[in-house]
Amino acid sequence: MELTLTQPDDWHLHLRDGDLLQAVAPHSAKHFGRAIIMPNLKPPITTTAAAVAYRESILKALPADSNFTPLMTLYLTDKTSPNEIKLARRSGVVFAVKLYPAGATTNSQDGVTDLFGKCLPVLEEMVEENMPLLVHGEVTDPDVDVFDREKVFIDTVLQPLIQRLPRLKVVMEHITTMDAVRFVESGEEGFLAATVTPQHLILNRNALFQGGLQPHNYCLPVLKRETHRQAIVSAVTSGSKRFFLGTDSAPHEKQRKECSCGCAGIFNAPVALSLYAKVFEEAGALDKLEAFTSFNGPEFYGLPRNTAKIKLTKASWKIPDSLSFSFGNIIPMFAGETLEWQPCVGEKAEMLNEVQEVGANKG
Repeated sequence: MELTLTQPDDWHLHLRDGDLLQAVAPHSAKHFGRAIIMPNLKPPITTTAAAVAYRESILKALPADSNFTPLMTLYLTDKTSPNEIKLARRSGVVFAVKLYPAGATTNSQDGVTDLFGKCLPVLEEMVEENMPLLVHGEVTDPDVDVFDREKVFIDTVLQPLIQRLPRLKVVMEHITTMDAVRFVESGEEGFLAATVTPQHLILNRNALFQGGLQPHNYCLPVLKRETHRQAIVSAVTSGSKRFFLGTDSAPHEKQRKECSCGCAGIFNAPVALSLYAKVFEEAGALDKLEAFTSFNGPEFYGLPRNTAKIKLTKASWKIPDSLSFSFGNIIPMFAGETLEWQPCVGEKAEMLNEVQEVGANKG
């Protein structure tokens, strides 16, 4: 059994920088045509000039024959200016602005503390420039239970934001709850959407503790109850245009995951497409997979679909236990396990594209 898909894009990706960037960028470039690149580096990517420089670093890290296109973002701070949004739009390489509530996740200490005060002129300029706001949807109040932070963020931040600026395009990133599903479905199509990760489609919070503490299943937002996972699967496999692929692939060196205070993040780039196919197959919705992976994201961002194709073959393959690099090891999601869908890449994928092009020309 084979599936031929328009080449997917990843609408939420962490590529890091330095040695990590060199190590992980080829894994995303192997399967995806484009990706929205998260800006939470040290220091964060807060200006268009920094985004342009980071983009050049990414391009240098790619294989020579890669056509992968990084779509850059800016890191919103209390000091971001409306003029920076104008510069970002004119650059042609910045496609969105990322909202991190200060302290919400990895390298978010420079994030927003006053969204409706200091940031309001920037948000208004984003409406004028049709620049999407990408939201890490969790409050950081220590009095709010970690499993409730997404729902509280919706009620106290997102709902008021959309009421105040209904023409602002908003992506709620890596949703984890039925509350987020309902919120996204209640909004206006084309102005409110969500990315969904493989881990939040496949795992629930039991995966953090089964057989002992599992640091490689720890991510933020944290995994939730099974009822939430089921709600997200139902939404994604329904065919709704409001949901699209965003892996939130977030690599860390093994020792930074397996330590007394381990980092949040799951490196899923090598396995994401296989896992998405598994979810859609188990839901009896393989006919809706391509829209989720390849159509809904470009439509929301106002970009053309990719023209290249990728093939998924129903064939068992084992995920490596570890990926070794000069600086250390990275453990991929589901390390050592066997998956049933294998992406066809490299020469085979190129041959498939050529055959389809010839057929189209004859037609």
